[in-house]
Amino acid sequence: MHFSDFKNILLKINDFNLPGNKSLLKLAPPNRVKQFNDGFKITNPRKAAVMLLFFKDMSHKTHMTLILRNKYNGVHSNQISFPGGKMEDSDKDLKYTAIRETVEELGVDKSFIKVLTPLSEIYIPPSNFNVQPYLSIYNGKPFFNPDSKEVSQIIKPSLDSLLKLKIVESVISVENKEMSVPSYIIDGHVVWGATAMIINEFLTLFNDMINS
Repeated sequence: MHFSDFKNILLKINDFNLPGNKSLLKLAPPNRVKQFNDGFKITNPRKAAVMLLFFKDMSHKTHMTLILRNKYNGVHSNQISFPGGKMEDSDKDLKYTAIRETVEELGVDKSFIKVLTPLSEIYIPPSNFNVQPYLSIYNGKPFFNPDSKEVSQIIKPSLDSLLKLKIVESVISVENKEMSVPSYIIDGHVVWGATAMIINEFLTLFNDMINS
């Protein structure tokens, strides 16, 4: 999809309600669905923000940024995620957090980022984070200088490929235990958990706008 067409469709976004849990839970791991159905109570979560950043390539086609995190001693080691991270005491709000982390991790120019709207907040039990996603566009030339300390690879799927995604079951390993989870396969990578849930809400919302 041409970037200008994408931006024109997004002009409708304030006329639509977010799909929320109905969309998010379609990609949630089974244990998270059970927690939700059992009325799991969140206590003292930490705050974080991520960014769905869309940009145009040299042919003006629309792409989205994902990152493959480096291996480290943590629950999200070597996973596909959106650029983002935890809220620092110096951050004035979560929108600021999303922009700051995206600039740090992708090496993009802050002045070209335009945040359009927040999506549904999502809780991540393993790390006890409430994560606020922000839908954004990048109005500059595509240039990335990723932080090698945090980012192993930048993945840039096209919007056209995202719109064709199908939900599949994948077997993943968490703390040396294998489990089957709903997922997307994006550029050969298994995308599951919160990242897949956020993508599914975006795709549901965007398809609603296209079909309106």
